[in-house]
Amino acid sequence: MTFPDPYTGGSGQGATQPPPAPGYDPPPAQQYPPAGQGYDPGFTAAPPVAPAPGQYPMAGVPQGMYADPASGLMIPDGTELASIGRRVGAYFLAIPLAVVTLGIGYVIWGLIVWGNGQTPALQVLGMRVWRPETNRVAGFWHMALREVVGRIAEGVLGPITQITSLVLFASGRERKSLHDHIAGTIVLRDPDKVLAS
Repeated sequence: MTFPDPYTGGSGQGATQPPPAPGYDPPPAQQYPPAGQGYDPGFTAAPPVAPAPGQYPMAGVPQGMYADPASGLMIPDGTELASIGRRVGAYFLAIPLAVVTLGIGYVIWGLIVWGNGQTPALQVLGMRVWRPETNRVAGFWHMALREVVGRIAEGVLGPITQITSLVLFASGRERKSLHDHIAGTIVLRDPDKVLAS
């Protein structure tokens, strides 16, 4: 059964449509191939966009982590790389804390909180030491490596190694001082205590 063509009055099979009106521009041809047919040889797909240097593709970021654009590291959601000012504040805060606790109290406090990836000053200022290699908070022995061996290395040549540590810390993307390089750690600000567990 055939139906009359509305333009020519003829049957629908083989009927032609009238020519377009003057000044009419037909729409551009579809660039994607119809379903079930091969790709149009004139169609070129856009190349995949590679991640920027220091960034991770979305498929490579574990759940609960994000790629920090400043450092290029994967760190837990809800945390951020500790700022230079906060790290310097922790350095100077350790002095009055040690005086108030008579030194020995500071050492005992430190031994207790090392297991949580903290020092007394870091604990007061809401920071925690993190190991990017394992994506875990630094444990007691890594904290011991950082706070004992690392601090000895920083003071072995007096001002020379201390200035070297400061330059490494201030100029590096990951804000790692000499004792962080020795222990393979970074310091994160953890305002919501998401790393407490």
